[in-house]
Amino acid sequence: MTAARLPIVVLVSGSGSNLQAIIDATAGDLPVDIRAVISNKPDAYGLERARQAAIPARVLEHTAFEDRGAYDQALIKLIDEYQPALVILAGFMRILTAEFVTHYQGRLLNIHPSLLPKYRGLHTHRRALEAGDKEHGATVHLVTEELDGGPRLLQVTVPIEEGDDEDALAARVLTQEHIIYPRVISWFAEGRLSIQNGVIKLDGERMDEPQQLPFNMPDSL
Repeated sequence: MTAARLPIVVLVSGSGSNLQAIIDATAGDLPVDIRAVISNKPDAYGLERARQAAIPARVLEHTAFEDRGAYDQALIKLIDEYQPALVILAGFMRILTAEFVTHYQGRLLNIHPSLLPKYRGLHTHRRALEAGDKEHGATVHLVTEELDGGPRLLQVTVPIEEGDDEDALAARVLTQEHIIYPRVISWFAEGRLSIQNGVIKLDGERMDEPQQLPFNMPDSL
């Protein structure tokens, strides 16, 4: 008897490379069912990635709504058609309302290209370079009303090399994002990660600080 796969919905606004990493992982050991990919932009390449994988690709354009609240209400309705256990933000470039975040509390994930709490928001690679940092990285975290401020679950540290520009650093970080995002999703899917009364536990142990993954670790879940 095949074990049930965790139902998820993925939200994208752009190319969807993290979506592709998740799709690829489902062909291996990641026990999830991607029930839909939803974008606020009809030309997002992530939608094409979904179609190529025979995953329902839906568009809900934010420009068709009078305000952020109206859009998020419609987005909740669309997502809930698929009854996901997790909602995955994979380059979804929208600031979400408190109503949306509360509706999916404890089951809304994001990946951010920095070692949070450093460099919340945009242009993280440029800011790390301008600060003269020796290392950078990426963080998978639960989403709360605070921008990029939810509980951190897993981080990977990426070295900044001499001569790096934004593009080179961004590419190095992105390869690691493709490793750590499916890994955290697998924790949920395999029942290893639980959240009760605001307490996060991994394998039964309270997790007050994010797990750390070494740079360039092989992609094994």
